[in-house]
Amino acid sequence: MSTLLSVENLDIRTAGRTLLSGVSFSIAPGERVGLIGESGSGKSLTALAVLGLLPDSMRAAGTILLDGHPVIGARDRDLVPLRGVSVAAVFQEPMTALDPLMRIGDQVGEVVRRRALRDGARLGKTEVRARVSVLLERVALPEPERIARAWPHEISGGQRQRAAIAMALACRPKLLIADEPTTALDVTTQAEILKLLEALVRDEGMGLLFISHDLPVVATIAQRALVMRHGQLIEEGPVGPLFDRPAHPYTEGLVAAARAFDAALEMAP
Repeated sequence: MSTLLSVENLDIRTAGRTLLSGVSFSIAPGERVGLIGESGSGKSLTALAVLGLLPDSMRAAGTILLDGHPVIGARDRDLVPLRGVSVAAVFQEPMTALDPLMRIGDQVGEVVRRRALRDGARLGKTEVRARVSVLLERVALPEPERIARAWPHEISGGQRQRAAIAMALACRPKLLIADEPTTALDVTTQAEILKLLEALVRDEGMGLLFISHDLPVVATIAQRALVMRHGQLIEEGPVGPLFDRPAHPYTEGLVAAARAFDAALEMAP
């Protein structure tokens, strides 16, 4: 099977400190991979490195190949064509990803228009609006025409996250990076977004790198899991065996904590 993303011996350093060390993994087309770890373990840094969006104060070493293109050492203008086509991202808080001064439909429409231009097509306003409506329907937003006219602050957090997912879908990427996309949402909305993401990734045949500190969430959506601690990958494998028989004490602790939490919820009145 071909490789969509290959990360080998990734190191990230800043101000004399090592933030990531020796991180290696790969994702095949259509594969769903979960990256698990506590806050500060290096999960989001790994995602930013893949996107080529690390801050200037940080230096990356190693190899990242995205859709066959090197990321580390590449100029930003050489990476721009990959963003949206080879990879797109959905982040934790959609309010920071969405422009508060643009209506939802205009923001999704801008992505639709840019992707069409990359494909050599120019779309009129009517066709852009039609595609925006289809995308908003695909992410199960109610009354897509009303949502398209709304400002980000006029819709709920779950609806904003669905709009952000619609923007990522408009890119038609080969790989979707979802960095804690449900953390800021209530439990019911979280479950809806996870179900939506799983269906969309499967239907579109996209690869998925799903980043979370929540084991049950990762078990729901990923086929394979990577466990990160203190900037290093300490364990990986298929989700079922990894969670049933973890080899590393840290992973054992994460699994035990998740089970204890689930048991407490079941006992709650």
